[in-house]
Formats: sequence, structure tokens, C-alpha cells
Amino acid sequence: QVQLVEAGGGVVQAGESLRLSCAASGLPFISYAMGWFRQAPGKERDFVAAISWNVWSTFYASSVKGRATVSRDNVKNTVYLQMNSLKPEDTAVYYCAAADIFGAETGYYKYWGQGTQVTVSS
Repeated sequence: QVQLVEAGGGVVQAGESLRLSCAASGLPFISYAMGWFRQAPGKERDFVAAISWNVWSTFYASSVKGRATVSRDNVKNTVYLQMNSLKPEDTAVYYCAAADIFGAETGYYKYWGQGTQVTVSS
């Protein structure tokens, strides 16, 4: 059974940082690209960042580029999202996901976590 479990969400002030993590189990982690998505209330789920299986490639949404860093540890089967200079518009539920293909398309992603809430107050 594949499980992706996010952690690290919380309530922060604008300008602060958070590091999200996602622990994977039940799948050959090194075979999958990993991505982060987010969904704000009343909005669609949006792509945030992705990292290839071999960490050589990363890709970011324009809304977070320069403020976010995605990384992974293929020994710990964990992917991370470091978010700096957080803004109120970053408030959302953040999801990690595993994909056969590296990219931003939601349809690439086969497995999804349950999400972790990030709330940024102004």
C-alpha cells in the first residue's frame, strides 16, 4: 500500500519560513519524480514544485520561484519543500505526489498524500 504522508504545516507570519516534508512508503521511491501542489479554499489544485528521481532537475511555479526549494533524500524516501518569505496568498493545503513522469501536469501524478495545512497571517 502506497502512502505519502506530509508534515510541517502550520500557522506562520508573513515573511517567515516553513519546511514541509513528505515521507513515502510502499513504492520504489527512487523510480518516481515527486511534486508539490497546493489548494486554497474555493480554488483548483495548483502545481508548486517538482523534482526528478535523480535530483538533477527541478521545476517551480512562477508564483514561488525564488522563494521555494524542493529537495529529496532517496535514502530516507522523503521529499521536502522549503518555503521562504511566505505571503498570505501562500495559504493553502499542500500536497505531495509521486509521478512516473517529471513535470507540472496533475495528470502525471499517480499517488497523492492527504495534505498539510499552511496558513500565513499578515
